[in-house]
Amino acid sequence: MKNQHTNHLFELLVGTLFISTSGVLGKFIDMPTPVIIWCRCALGALFLFGFCRFKKISIKINSKKEFSTVFLSSLFLGVHWITYFYALKFSNVALGMLSLFTFPVITALLEPLFIKTKLNPIHIFLGLLVLLGIYILAPEFNFESSQVKGVLLGLFSALCYALRNLILKQHIGQYSGTTLMMHQIFILSVLLLPVMFTMDVSNISTQFPYIIILALVTTAIGHSMFIHSLKYFSVSTASIINSLQPIFGIVMAFFFLKEIPTWNTFIGGSLILATVIIESVRSKRA
Repeated sequence: MKNQHTNHLFELLVGTLFISTSGVLGKFIDMPTPVIIWCRCALGALFLFGFCRFKKISIKINSKKEFSTVFLSSLFLGVHWITYFYALKFSNVALGMLSLFTFPVITALLEPLFIKTKLNPIHIFLGLLVLLGIYILAPEFNFESSQVKGVLLGLFSALCYALRNLILKQHIGQYSGTTLMMHQIFILSVLLLPVMFTMDVSNISTQFPYIIILALVTTAIGHSMFIHSLKYFSVSTASIINSLQPIFGIVMAFFFLKEIPTWNTFIGGSLILATVIIESVRSKRA
């Protein structure tokens, strides 16, 4: 059992690492945000469809009711991605990613409403540690500041991400994470198709290598691994461990975008890292 828990935890951590590449790529790719999201969805859906066919994984959704909830979760995922990428454009990778990671405390507060379990006080405590990290990181609060706009967009993105994960948790026992993720991004690629005709796509040929990484590594592989982990962890636990993303993202931004983290970033990041370590140990004992 301990080895199984370690394997599941390792899979969740690898998925978190892959998803965290979205911060650097979202900031770096020089195209309108909705166009970036359409590309990652369309290509990611193709990758996952091919994988499902190769592994003979069923892609069928059993009922209209279940498809409607998958569709709803897709909408939350799309809004989450778009607002998150705008948050990165307005601020920087560190602030954009760290403001998004209020979603563990939002998840901890909302999860009992979805699965009718008692509110776990340790999740509230760990979520508050994440919020304290955000407070330390946040710049002077001024609505005229582009960084504050980035933080606020990150907070709204966090709410959408939490709702998407909680909705998907209801189906994870019936379907593979790959199947659910494929349906979600296929739905989004259809809904966002008009942006390819109304927005500037002239840079798509020069940005294509980075779009491939975003679609394959970040979206198809990373998110599928995260969804799969919900079979073995509560949404709150997976979300708290997923809070390692900003740490990975800040390191990547330092090497690839030359964004130098401040001392406040180190302090806030350390608080987030502490919550991940605590929850990793706690979930193993549980």
